[in-house]
Amino acid sequence: MPELPEVEVTRRSFADRIASAHILALHLGKPLRWPLGVPAASLVGRQIWGVRRRGKYLLLDLDQGLLLVHLGMSGSLNFAPTQPEAGPHDHMDLVTDRGVLRLHDPRRFGAVVWAPSEDSPQAQKLLGRLGVEPLSAQFDVAAFALALKKRQSAIKQVLLAGDEVVGVGNIYASEALFMAGIRPTTKASRLSKPRVARLHAAIVQVLTRAVEQGGSSLKDFVNAEGRTGYFQLEAAVYGRAGEPCRVCATPIQSMLQGQRTTFYCPTCQKP
Repeated sequence: MPELPEVEVTRRSFADRIASAHILALHLGKPLRWPLGVPAASLVGRQIWGVRRRGKYLLLDLDQGLLLVHLGMSGSLNFAPTQPEAGPHDHMDLVTDRGVLRLHDPRRFGAVVWAPSEDSPQAQKLLGRLGVEPLSAQFDVAAFALALKKRQSAIKQVLLAGDEVVGVGNIYASEALFMAGIRPTTKASRLSKPRVARLHAAIVQVLTRAVEQGGSSLKDFVNAEGRTGYFQLEAAVYGRAGEPCRVCATPIQSMLQGQRTTFYCPTCQKP
């Protein structure tokens, strides 16, 4: 599943090229997770002012309203001057005077939704419960520590929930917890302030590095220019069950947490 770094990499790969474009047509394929919310023809003539990201959502700001795009579990965007004939897994072509933005989503868990504003009920239904952005100045370590003190769940599950800090998905939660030396099963409320500070710094460092590396391409992720990511090649624990820890040589272990596979080092990461 594309996580925050993959979505941010996707945004950066086409945002400058589509900014100021005018929409000429919007073609939709098979139904996605949620309906568009307005007739596609009503968006013709609208101008795209820019592209932002909120968690795993891309927000295309229009001169009237905005489009919220989610890549789902296996989706990707491609922006090019023209596109070949749409295939069975191509579910959106946003045709502009600067190129065509295509959503390719084999599993159809993605979404393209129009909302009149970011504060509207349509947008808040999707964005309203998202936590603070980890790569923003609003990700404050003291507030993070206070929030974790109130959570009785395992720290890995709290990170994946996304309501305290958004976008730290399975890959990057495993990596950040390793960097901070925290066992994924540790109760969030048990973490001391120094351990929370290490985790806070690790989240920022891991996500920043992942964006620099173009995200992680475990299966089929590519950015809007068709390029893969390389962060997975330097992962410390994710996907390395049975392999020696890069720090202490102890075999990396894996387990299921909330139906997601967690990877950790039993020596380096303390309960």
